[in-house]
Amino acid sequence: MLRFLFGCCLLTAFAAQALDFDTQEMVAAHNRWRKTVKTPPLSYSPELAAASQEWADHLKRHNHCQMQHSKPDAKYGENLYWASAVQWSDGKRELQRVTPREVVDDWGKEREDYDYKSNSCAAGKMCGHYTQVVWRTTTTVGCAAAVCEDTLEQVWVCRYQPPGNWVGQKPY
Repeated sequence: MLRFLFGCCLLTAFAAQALDFDTQEMVAAHNRWRKTVKTPPLSYSPELAAASQEWADHLKRHNHCQMQHSKPDAKYGENLYWASAVQWSDGKRELQRVTPREVVDDWGKEREDYDYKSNSCAAGKMCGHYTQVVWRTTTTVGCAAAVCEDTLEQVWVCRYQPPGNWVGQKPY
């Protein structure tokens, strides 16, 4: 019994530790993309991070780490990121190591699919994550992540204030 409890605690600690990321790295990753279009740097918001954690935990508990945006409201913008577990040929699953920079760079790479002149995404492509990252009037960001222990999938949530992606407006 003691061995079982130790194993459970170790697994829980591993999952929590794996998603303990550097908030400064997350903000810096956003600001690298913002610098490319000359929008002001973002600052970190503990309040947005707490709200992001609440939503990530909700997705973990009620949605099996599948991405779903929170109810739309004008309070904040929101980007989501999902990562699978690493699955080895022997069937063993392992938590994928994901850095804040990888998360933000994945959103930032949508720049390739954004046309500033027409203020639209390429046909069949997404670019709204990118435009939220670089949105000129957004000043703060807070992010969080959660792991579904049964699948070792993870979901990341970043929230932004003021929100971006207003219809008809360009991001910068």
